[in-house]
Amino acid sequence: MMRRTMKSPKIAVVLAALGAAGLGASVPWMAPAVHAATPPKLTIADDVKTAIAQMEKSLRAERISFRARTLRVYPGANGQPLHIVHSMNITVRRPDRMRVDMTGDDGSVKMFYDGKTVTMLGVEANKYATATVPGTIQGMLEAVSENLDIDFPLADFLISEPNKSVLLGVTSGKEVGTAVIDGVPCRHLLLTQPPGVEIELWVEKNDQSLPRRLIITYRTMSGHPSMVAELSDWNLSAQTSDADFTFQPPKDATLIDPKPATTGTQVKPKGARP
Repeated sequence: MMRRTMKSPKIAVVLAALGAAGLGASVPWMAPAVHAATPPKLTIADDVKTAIAQMEKSLRAERISFRARTLRVYPGANGQPLHIVHSMNITVRRPDRMRVDMTGDDGSVKMFYDGKTVTMLGVEANKYATATVPGTIQGMLEAVSENLDIDFPLADFLISEPNKSVLLGVTSGKEVGTAVIDGVPCRHLLLTQPPGVEIELWVEKNDQSLPRRLIITYRTMSGHPSMVAELSDWNLSAQTSDADFTFQPPKDATLIDPKPATTGTQVKPKGARP
């Protein structure tokens, strides 16, 4: 399972070296589940469970592509919350291929995963980093998060069991209404995860139940920061070739060390999910 944490907003070292904050800026989209001595009573409505189960069935397709636009928080010079926008094209071929083409306020990053290695290219800086990773999409994402301190905010939609991932740590869930997103009626779901995390998820009101919007609000953090994602252009039978996931260095590109540098204090583990 992917890791969830309430880390301080920051730019991952390896992506800063590539010339862009990219995938690693801001808080990830869920906090760690809190295990109290007496577990709280779960009040997740059946229609919410059904919608998320339908979503998982769709997202486990072998070949997927979609677009995403995210709005996330990062700290300004005086600690004030500022916002950063990224647009991504994401392509997945299960079990061991993934590509991300991203542009944002801080530059452009391309990520290639070919089943053995993951490579990230800072387009404007023409620098890239490569690391050996496990042979599954979930294993790759976990390794990148664990070893390079880079979080991918939509990872829970891409791993092997999105249903369990989305509901991990959630104690209550209900459908609060219907909204039309890009002409598609969507269920508006509200999930709560102690301590103080609110998860709003809009999924299509049909058998596919594809996610179309996600908003996470951290009520216990100063300024109540949030992460907003808009998802569109879903294709559950995307046509791809091995070349789409294979990195070819651009002319005069510079290879950098993918390991985050340390300055006296080790990056602490962000918590783990079984």
